[in-house]
Amino acid sequence: MKVLRAPLVILGGCLVGGFTILALLAPLLAPYDPRALAGSGLEPPSADHLLGTNLIGQDILSRIIWGSRSALEVGVGAATLAVVMGVLVGVSAGLLGGVVDTLAMRTVDVLLALPNLPLVVLFAALTGGNRAGLILLMGILFFPPISRIVRSQALSLRQRGFMAAAQGFGGGVLYLIRRHFVPALGPIIVAEFVAFVGNAISLEAGLAFLGLGDPTGVSWGMMMREALATSGIYFTPAWMWWVLPPGFAVTLAILGFAFLGVGLEPLMNPRSESRSMRAIQS
Repeated sequence: MKVLRAPLVILGGCLVGGFTILALLAPLLAPYDPRALAGSGLEPPSADHLLGTNLIGQDILSRIIWGSRSALEVGVGAATLAVVMGVLVGVSAGLLGGVVDTLAMRTVDVLLALPNLPLVVLFAALTGGNRAGLILLMGILFFPPISRIVRSQALSLRQRGFMAAAQGFGGGVLYLIRRHFVPALGPIIVAEFVAFVGNAISLEAGLAFLGLGDPTGVSWGMMMREALATSGIYFTPAWMWWVLPPGFAVTLAILGFAFLGVGLEPLMNPRSESRSMRAIQS
């Protein structure tokens, strides 16, 4: 409960919760269709367009709201896939051992050695920013670290008496994962999931800014790219309502997950909190 009351967790939870609400309720909260021409080009903020319009007259506030859905779709999708793969690979390697463990860990070593960013950029360039493929690739590249952590914990849990008893009564790998490993590894899984979401959002925004995102989608990175590609944008006041809002949205989303991850770190490593408390008391 002390961890849940930590200021970073509260601040991060508020930011993440706010963007989650925007993403889920985008059709209700957005005043206009994000792709529709809602007014004249480069209209300043007004009662009709709270954040003004872009060069072709699309409402920027509506695009910001819908952009949160794109960001969370990629972030949560990639993080979920990475966590599921990491748990399955790590637990299977730690529980079964032998050839399975060796094969799984050598595969993980190869993936850890790959340069993630160049691979993602190359894939996005070749596929035209296909979102489903990007989520799949991120999941594959993100799961090796958590699989190593889960494997080490699984090796420790395997020595416990209740694990031997469950196996003795015929419990299979999936049963042991569902009934014993996932509850025991829950804090680690949550902390890694939060970190993966923030990384995926940052990567998706960066690719869109480079012009490697889905051209048919609505993305914060794509909005910044369109704004900065407009000649003379900084010689007009338009940069304040066209460049800054998507930039702030990306920053706040990443900070929200970063704060949440740092605040949840004691759940992942309880020793860090106990060392901090002893240092304070001394």
